[in-house]
Amino acid sequence: MKLFETISIGLVWLAAAPLWSQDQQRPVPSPAATGPIGDVLTNEDADRMLTPPPVSGQSYPTSVASGERSNYLRGGLAFTSAYTDNAVGSVNGAPVSDVSYSVAPFLTLDETTPRLHFTLTYAPGFTFYQRESSRNEEDQYASINLQYRLSPHVTFSARDGFQKSSSVFNQPDLASFTAVSGSTQEGNFSVIAPIADQLSNSGNVGITYQFAANSMVGAGGTFTNLHYPNQATEVPGLFNSSSQGGLAFYSVRTSKINYFGVTYQYQRLASYPAPGTNVTQTHALLLFYTLYPTKRFSISVFGGPQYADVGPQFSNTPPPPPPACTSNGVLPGGCPTPAFRSWNPSAGGSLGWQGRLSSLAISYAHLISSGGGLIGAVKMDSVSVSIHQQLSRTLSASVGGGYAQNDVFTATPLIGGNGHTLSGTASLQQQVGQHLNLQLGYTRLHQDYSTVAVLAATPDTNREFVSISYQFSRPLGR
Repeated sequence: MKLFETISIGLVWLAAAPLWSQDQQRPVPSPAATGPIGDVLTNEDADRMLTPPPVSGQSYPTSVASGERSNYLRGGLAFTSAYTDNAVGSVNGAPVSDVSYSVAPFLTLDETTPRLHFTLTYAPGFTFYQRESSRNEEDQYASINLQYRLSPHVTFSARDGFQKSSSVFNQPDLASFTAVSGSTQEGNFSVIAPIADQLSNSGNVGITYQFAANSMVGAGGTFTNLHYPNQATEVPGLFNSSSQGGLAFYSVRTSKINYFGVTYQYQRLASYPAPGTNVTQTHALLLFYTLYPTKRFSISVFGGPQYADVGPQFSNTPPPPPPACTSNGVLPGGCPTPAFRSWNPSAGGSLGWQGRLSSLAISYAHLISSGGGLIGAVKMDSVSVSIHQQLSRTLSASVGGGYAQNDVFTATPLIGGNGHTLSGTASLQQQVGQHLNLQLGYTRLHQDYSTVAVLAATPDTNREFVSISYQFSRPLGR
């Protein structure tokens, strides 16, 4: 939440900054316009370069294109009930089902000025369970997305999202769980714990400078944190993890629709099993290319070498005496991974499209990433997809999901230490009148991680949910 707090304080200063007049600077586009596939190639902004998806740090929009104004205050109250057939993992060799109830007020502020565009969402709430009342949780969800034009050719951007909950599914915007990113520094949240107290935080900051008509440079930083306060009792076999990274890039526009570039990237990936900390540092030099066939359609690819340096770094608690930290290729909990260095290929691609009634986003990535709850950094192959269809003026449907293969990054191959996640969510949303929304959905989750105790015995989860929300919207300004 450090980034979130810093940005929130900064907004007070920005609100008092003098605004440029219209003849000096055009208004900042909406988030879709500055993201990977928004309204970006209009005649008005033809001279302004885009930040390609591999280095933008943004997710693809999950909604269809619309003309909704960006200056508004929106709020409401959401009630969600869900049935889960695998709530807390295995109990006496069998999964335990439960029904949850979540209540969450929410507030969203979206404002655009000639130099600044930001959105702020806050949703506190509470989730309680029929059977597992000990897992009742006070929920907190907050996100901020900011873009500020320091000069006509220099733009600063920042994004931060924080969630405190007992389930990754407890979000005010259920579609955000299936968000797709084309980034070359992708956070790993593919290992999904059952109902357990957890905190997650991810964000990025960046600055770009278009120093010539068709040339741009930029730099940025990313971070992710995943923390289980009751790790040993609620999620045995999973660990806390964090990642920090930075990048610098150069991009050139060779025509109206073709962008080429190169980026250098650094990552520090850490997992926290007692008594030591497993740390992996990576360096990558990647080439990327983005094609914009139309103003709402983009295709991107990237690739290059990635160098990894893996080394155990112990905490203040000294490690136990030399008894075998590895046995038959298995890494017991609490053992740091053996130190080693390695060159690896990194590659990926993404596609995003927004239509008047449909939207589509797909991404693939092969890279070294944080463990996301596993004992160390992983070689990750991930595929993500999100589809949204407006069926009528008041009815819409969404489908999203993904597959991730996580191979723990060690010098010696592990026996049973790797695994994969396969997930999918389908939902229907019906607007009832002017203020009420009804959403029905189903999630299927399969996870194969034989060394993670809380997941090994009951790898499959089915979740059905219904959400009813009351919303209001108020325009800002005249």
